[in-house]
Amino acid sequence: MTDQQNTAANEEETAPQFSLQRIYVRDLSFEAPKSPAIFRQQWEPSVGLDLNTRQKALENDFHEVVLTLSVTVKNGDEVAFIAEVQQAGIFLIKNLDDASMSHTLGAFCPNILFPYARETLDSLVTRGSFPALMLAPVNFDALYAQELQRMQAAGETPTVQ
Repeated sequence: MTDQQNTAANEEETAPQFSLQRIYVRDLSFEAPKSPAIFRQQWEPSVGLDLNTRQKALENDFHEVVLTLSVTVKNGDEVAFIAEVQQAGIFLIKNLDDASMSHTLGAFCPNILFPYARETLDSLVTRGSFPALMLAPVNFDALYAQELQRMQAAGETPTVQ
């Protein structure tokens, strides 16, 4: 092998790598505690959304990222339904510095998972005989930046698990 080929091979081995391996539903739940009575009321919903992410290092540079979307919809003071999905993905991520790895796992991967989670929730809600629930896009980069600021103010450091 020539020096030029060796250099190219070494650069390829140390170049950042990212690839999506699998997307799947890890957990799914739906509850409509006031049905069927809720269907006979005037529909004036209020929607509460809670979202969380977590990540776990797997073997050989593989990482699992789980995006959890929990939606509570009330009609007046009564809970119409509660729906939750844990949308997960397995990603191969190599050769990133700690800051880039943290951003990739905390913002980039959840951004990939969100459309799948949103569609799963919408399908679940309509199967419960409620109107479609089309969640607005989420800016995971902004949420990640806010979390970093919060951690810095608290004297914490982001960790990659």
